[in-house]
Amino acid sequence: MPQFLSNKRLILLLIGVILLVALISLTLRDRGQVSLPEQIVKEAVGAGQSVFSRPAHFVTGVFDNIDSLINTFEENRLLKARLEEFAGVQAEVTDLRSENEELKELVGKEEDLREFNPIQAVVIARNPDQWEEKIILNRGTNHGVKENMAVMTAGGLIGKVTIVTPTTSTVELVTTQNPNYRVSAMVLGEDDVFGLIEGYDAERRELLLKRIDFSVELKEGDQVVSSGLGGIFPKGIVIGEITEVTIDEFGLTKLAYVKPAADFSMLNHVVIADRLMPEVDGEDNGMTEEEEEES
Repeated sequence: MPQFLSNKRLILLLIGVILLVALISLTLRDRGQVSLPEQIVKEAVGAGQSVFSRPAHFVTGVFDNIDSLINTFEENRLLKARLEEFAGVQAEVTDLRSENEELKELVGKEEDLREFNPIQAVVIARNPDQWEEKIILNRGTNHGVKENMAVMTAGGLIGKVTIVTPTTSTVELVTTQNPNYRVSAMVLGEDDVFGLIEGYDAERRELLLKRIDFSVELKEGDQVVSSGLGGIFPKGIVIGEITEVTIDEFGLTKLAYVKPAADFSMLNHVVIADRLMPEVDGEDNGMTEEEEEES
């Protein structure tokens, strides 16, 4: 009996091997159709793959989207940083170009100041309460600056130094309301006409040219420059141009409104004029009453 069971097992094993070989050979053949068992197996495997692949694809898609969002956020941050950097560079380039043009114009002005030693300076402070009155420069006695030196921009005359420290200087502008502030000026034309810049009309934003002889004919557009009298302001420095001519309050002389040539709202680079002419000692310095008033 045991021998029979052993032979039976051997027979079943052989049959199983034969069936397995037959199935393998049947599967490996090129066929246009599949058998029913194969269909059942394929359907079962396909269904299982569908069940597991959909969640896997969903999870993979979620992680891909998160990764894309992170990458997009990072790229956006980098692009913003680049844009900010570009804007900064653009502003710096614009500022440098403006500064370069301004300095070029100042160099041109230096050629006109042969009687003076030009000292380059930069505006470092301007009090909002005295916006039309004073500015502070980054040059002082250590750089050769002294009181009463004329100060100008590429556009024209702006004022004179009133207070000096070793490293800074305070400039009182020609637009000041100080009644004692005067600038000897002349109107260019066939015959030069002399007068004094005295006062500033804040509403019109124009200087007042006073003490002009009543018989003198002036017209709008005439250019006003410094006369050079008094030894402070260089001769020929542009102050502005006449916009209106009228009679003064006493009816004895004429008064002209002068639009400043310099832009007082954007003062940055300036030139301080260090006059090289020797001063005259003694009481009689050859100055007229108007010159002494200007000093």
